This record gives sequence, C-alpha cells and structure tokens, in this order.
Amino acid sequence: MVLTALLLGNLLNVSAQSLSDSIRLNQLGFYPGAPKIAIVVGQASGAFEIRTPDGKKVVFKGGLSLPRTNAISGKKTLTADFSVLKTTGTFVVHIPGVGQSAPFRIEPDVHRAAAIGSLKGFYYQRVSVDLSATYAGKWSRPAGHPDTRVLIHPSAASASRPVGTIISSPRGWYDAGDYNKYIVNSGITMGTLLSLYEDFPAYCRSLKTNIPESTNAIPDLLDETLWNLRWMLTMQDPADGGVYHKLTNAGFDGMVMPDKATKDRYVVQKSITATLDFAAVMAQAARVYKPFVRELPGLADSCLTAAETAWQWAQKNPELYYRQNDMNKQFDPDVTTGSYEDRNASDEWIWAAAELFVTTKKEAYATAINLFPDDNTPLPAWPQVRTLAYYTLARFAKDKAVQNRTELVAARKHILKLADELIDGANEQAFGTVMGKSAKDFIWGSSSVAANQGIALIQAYRLTSDKKYLTYALTNLDYLLGRNAVGYSFLTGFGHKSTLNPHHRPSVADGIEAPVPGLLSGGTNANAARQDKCSGYTTTIADEVYLDQSCSYASNEIAINWNAPMVYLTAAIDALQREMGK
Repeated sequence: MVLTALLLGNLLNVSAQSLSDSIRLNQLGFYPGAPKIAIVVGQASGAFEIRTPDGKKVVFKGGLSLPRTNAISGKKTLTADFSVLKTTGTFVVHIPGVGQSAPFRIEPDVHRAAAIGSLKGFYYQRVSVDLSATYAGKWSRPAGHPDTRVLIHPSAASASRPVGTIISSPRGWYDAGDYNKYIVNSGITMGTLLSLYEDFPAYCRSLKTNIPESTNAIPDLLDETLWNLRWMLTMQDPADGGVYHKLTNAGFDGMVMPDKATKDRYVVQKSITATLDFAAVMAQAARVYKPFVRELPGLADSCLTAAETAWQWAQKNPELYYRQNDMNKQFDPDVTTGSYEDRNASDEWIWAAAELFVTTKKEAYATAINLFPDDNTPLPAWPQVRTLAYYTLARFAKDKAVQNRTELVAARKHILKLADELIDGANEQAFGTVMGKSAKDFIWGSSSVAANQGIALIQAYRLTSDKKYLTYALTNLDYLLGRNAVGYSFLTGFGHKSTLNPHHRPSVADGIEAPVPGLLSGGTNANAARQDKCSGYTTTIADEVYLDQSCSYASNEIAINWNAPMVYLTAAIDALQREMGK
C-alpha cells in the first residue's frame, strides 16, 4: 500500500505488538478545527491518550465514553473524542489495556492527497492509451482496446449502420474491474464529477494529478472527464440521436492486462435510459466547458446539440428499455457483460429535463416532465438519478434567468428533507457515522452509499451554511477511511490498512504487489457471499461482510460510479475546510 514517507517512518516507530485493530479511526487523520473521533470495538474503559508515535510525549488526555451497542452486530463500542486537540503533527491514540492506533496526521490539508489520488484513479482506468511511467509510475502499461474497430451488434443495426458496420469509439474509462464501457454508469459518474466542478471551481482548478494534460489551461478534473466525454459522444447514432447502451465484449475478459484482451468489441442496442443519461451529461457539459471555448472550440455547442438530439430521440422511443436476456434470444452473439438494466426511466427523464432547462433556459424542458412526482428524495445511484436533478436546480437558485421559480424552492425542500433524515439519530450509532444507521446501507457498492450520503449533506450545507451538515458529511469520510466495522480504509493506497486485493483486472494481472492506487472498493455487502460465491467470508453480520480478495467482486470490486462520489466528498470537504481556515 502507498504511505507517505513521513507516515511510514512513524509507523515503523510504533511497536507492531502494540498496534490494536480494535481502534477504528480515519487512517489519514483530521483537520485541526474539525471533530476528531476514534472508536474502540470491544471491552475497554477509563482514559485514553493522544501521544507522539514514539510514545514520549502525551499531547492530550481524555475519557472514553460509556459503551454503545451496535444495533446490527450487537457488539459494544466506545468513543474517544479528542476534537479539542488542534495541534498539528503526527500522533497515535493510546488506550491502556488495549494498545494504540497506527499514526495519523492533524493538519489543514489532511485529505487533499486522497482527493487528488481518487481523481487520479480515473487516469488509471483510461482506455485506448499507453499509461507511461511519467504519469503512472510503476503502474504504467501499454494501451488496451484502441476501439477504432467496433462492430455494430445485430441488436443495434439500423438502415444507415447495418449489422457488422465498423465504427470508431475510442477513449473513455474502463467501467469497473472489467474492460467494458457503459453509458448508464458513465451517466451518474460524469454528473457527479461535473457537479464537483460547478460547486467548487476554484478548488478544482488547484488540483494537479500529474496526467499528460496537466500543463494545459484546463483544470485536471475537466481534462479527465473530457477523456470520457469524447467517448460518450461517439456512442450517439448521428442518424437519429439515439445512444447505444454500451460498448462491450460479448463476454467478460479473464484476469489479463488490457493489451492482452483482444476479443471483438460491439456496441449494442440503443436504450431510453442510456439516451436520457447521455442527454443530461451533455447538457451539463455544455455549461461546464463553455468558458473553455478557446482551448476547446465548438465542444460546448456540440455537447448541447447532442443533448437536445438525444432528448428528441427519447420522446419518440420512451419504452425502449435494455433487456439483455430478451436481446440474446433474438440476436447473436449473446452478450453477458454488465447489463445496467432499469425498469423505470422516470428518474432519467427528470434529470435530463432539469439539466437541459438550466442550460438552455427553455421553458419546454421545465414543463415537459413532472419534476416532483412525490415527496421522495432517493439517494443517487446508477438506476436512480432523480436527485441529481434537484442538486442542479438548487445550484442555480440565484441564476437570474431561473430564480424565483417554484421548482427551485421545491428542490431545496427535497434536499433538506433528505439531509435531515440522514442525520437523524446518527449520534447514537455505534460508530457515530451517518453510514450504517440501517443494515440496508450495506449493499453492493456500499462505499458509494456512504459517499453519496456525504454529498447530500454537503448540498444541504451549501444551501443553509449550517455546519451540522458538514460535520455529519465528515463522519462518512471517516467511515470510508477506516472508522467502520471492518477497520479498512476502502481507498487503495491510502491508510495503514487499506484494500490490497481489489477485483480489478490490472491490479491482479500486472505482477505488482500494491494495487493501482486511488480506487474505491465497493465495501461491505451483506449479501456478498451469496452473490459472488468467493470462499473466505467468515460472518453474515451485515456491516462486517467484506473480503479483501480479488475473487470477491460483490464486496471488493472497484467502479467509476463509486470513485466519483469519493472524489466529490473528499474534495468538497477539503475545499470547505480550507474556506473556514481549518
């Protein structure tokens, strides 16, 4: 795993015998002025100390809380709260009779490296390009999948593009641990990353990730999203505006490096969900890239045209859902890769309408769809993107062209309702985090649940300036970086006990012990053992079903739609803490 030289040196100063896995905390550290919490799992009582790693100096003494019972596991936890400690430096938590934590930092920019690292994770997922050692270090590799010879699958055939037609569709990101590219999952991923730039443009301009484009006049975040945006544009049929559901092999590749995976690639059937996700992303991209007309002439206009053309196709084909099994009954070859099927496109309609309305200011988009069909505000996920629309509407509440509209008031109400539901009772939880209030949080990709909960709370903070929302968002970043029931930092390369064996083909096949850094593991999944049949699971307790093995794709795969909210959460918290001088 990757540690800074400073932390590695301090870790070597701590006796291995004294390290306690019972002490769970954010393994990177804490901001001087923000809450600082460690959780002790099991039996303990009395005092705790914050010491220098060599144990020679005690900088804080405090008392452990009374025990709490984890409602999911029944196990006891205690809290060590040292929030009043504002001294910068490297420290450990020491608890008599228990042991001590690995070293952590207290410093103003404590999560900046994780923000940069998780964004850099997208570079390592780039398709169709060599990753040179200059930018990828020891994870350099030859280009995989040029995707300049992609076949039109029979399900995607049309008069202008009959079966077997060859199209070029390069670039993009590998979706997850596999080597395919999916429009639906790119939708929420791109929406999240572009929203980060819209919400925190100054901070995003300061992020340098050491990618080939880092010296140009475009922020690295937008250079990276551009790599995927240009691929997405090739997935729209120029004849009618519809968007192919995915670009894929017929079946998954083995655990080989990208350049060794050379099977035929196809674009498959157009779908309503892919087309609407595409429309939303392109409408948002038209706004975000408009200021860069000198560097990217014509791009913003092309994105808006693509968005409106996709919307028109969707209006003509509202029931054209992707059904992989049905498709395979009609056409060969069978396609067995990720299906990203969705039985209801109402949320995609809402998201696309909102993005197009805000970008174009055309009344027709605001009134085409009922943007608020009920009082629900679902947490964003690839099959449920409705709340992304509410974030966008709230973001532009002060735009003179759209302000004072009832839609903007309603969006604010929905966001705050969601945020208040998330924080209700979080203080009483065993780990003191918003994540894990219910066993239902621990699904496939639960790490993204935690990150998206944090984003919802940041949106509430931006609307109200109420610091409670930011404080609770920080608890979920703490969760992702180690304050959880399994004691892992789920971000590869960050933390003394971080994910080492993700289900990720390059990390498995490259012969390098350390995984590709900056990738967020899917995390604890109550049903993982049943879903992937990987041997080694030792518990059925919902918040503890996690296996750091590459075979555990149900708990330990990586995916772009999980990394994106990690980038947003980490960068947004760091930006806001910087604004407050903490």
